[in-house]
Amino acid sequence: MPKTPRNYKEEYKGYHGKPSQIANRAARNKARAESGLKPGDKREIDHKKPLSKGGGNGKSNTRVTTRSANRHKYNK
Repeated sequence: MPKTPRNYKEEYKGYHGKPSQIANRAARNKARAESGLKPGDKREIDHKKPLSKGGGNGKSNTRVTTRSANRHKYNK
């Protein structure tokens, strides 16, 4: 059974375009900029307490991790 293609326009309208999600995305981008990671650096910023659960961008809540570690931690 073939997969149906994703409708990105609907995803943006229903989730990614909501003001709270736009604010979270801006906070993630700001954390990366403040950490000093350069464009092309494959590492990512990890929020110890996720933004979605009330975490912030303070220095005590962010750390630089590898991409695989950052994306694997929630799939346990």
